[in-house]
Amino acid sequence: MTHTAPVQTPTSASGSRLMALLPGVALSALVALVAFGLQKLELAVLGFAWVEALVLAILLGAAIRIFWSPSARWMSGIRFSAKTVLEVAVALLGATVSGAAVAALGPWLLLAIMGVVVVAIVAGYAIGRAFGLPHAMALLVACGNAICGNSAIAAIAPTIEAEGEDVAAAIGFTAVLGIAVVLLVPVVGSLLGYNATGVGVLAGLTVYAVPQVLAAASPAGAVAIQTGAVVKLVRVLMLGPVTLVLGLMHAGHARREGRTSGKKLKLSQLVPWFIVVFLVLMGLRSLGVIPEVVLVPLDHAVTVMTVVAMAGLGLMVDPRSVARAGPRVAAVAAISALMIGGFAVATIALLGLG
Repeated sequence: MTHTAPVQTPTSASGSRLMALLPGVALSALVALVAFGLQKLELAVLGFAWVEALVLAILLGAAIRIFWSPSARWMSGIRFSAKTVLEVAVALLGATVSGAAVAALGPWLLLAIMGVVVVAIVAGYAIGRAFGLPHAMALLVACGNAICGNSAIAAIAPTIEAEGEDVAAAIGFTAVLGIAVVLLVPVVGSLLGYNATGVGVLAGLTVYAVPQVLAAASPAGAVAIQTGAVVKLVRVLMLGPVTLVLGLMHAGHARREGRTSGKKLKLSQLVPWFIVVFLVLMGLRSLGVIPEVVLVPLDHAVTVMTVVAMAGLGLMVDPRSVARAGPRVAAVAAISALMIGGFAVATIALLGLG
């Protein structure tokens, strides 16, 4: 009697795939849950989350890796969390960006913000390379400082195929620096005698996360908060085009390598699917197609997925590699932040906004 192997249907194959992912995804979600709990504790005790859940998740994941290396049973789900979940989060982020508020800034300030972002990326990358950082690490730190900190690093990393250690180091040091920038903006604004608009522009051009912009601008009042939020929105808006350009540049490099290796460049390497979705959703939001009622829950969903992805990333990272890169990354991040602060002060002076 002969026995035939059971035929695996597409449904059973999908079920097997999901079961294989479940342990790693569940672990990443658990680490993310702990990170959110610690952030809530910070809010209750300090009144402000000095270290956000996104950063806590990657730190917790990396701390776990010090004592335990996940086996193959865990790694497939961890990789899925760090890559696919992150890409979905970046794609959905486009729905939270509207062009209506951006137009209210006026053409000159709008152009100045875009110019600061572009120059800051180029100059920040040059500083990173001068300090001996690898290409990907220098680019991540430059983009994180120039656009929106952790979110920019997380969005750009898969496009340039950055290593987990590079992403973790860039996020870790820009996160610490971001807290320092929040504390310094009100002080600098006061020393330079800025009015509310000037403080708002300074906060919007230098601070990383939107909640941090509001915290930095709040001492100067409602006008500063509103101005800072809109300026920051323009910086966030640059994430899509910048990621697309970097993806095309990275793909061009891959194409040149492909001539000798015989590999063909895929369309997804030229334009990552999540950036296409990001831009489409941004356009729909600007046209008013996406109802306002879905924006708040969508924003919460993006936050949760990003924190889960960062937990997965932390679980993939060898903390010893991050520590070795520490001093140089810290120096590059600090110098880049000071440079962007100088650009912001110059912009305020040239446009007479202070």
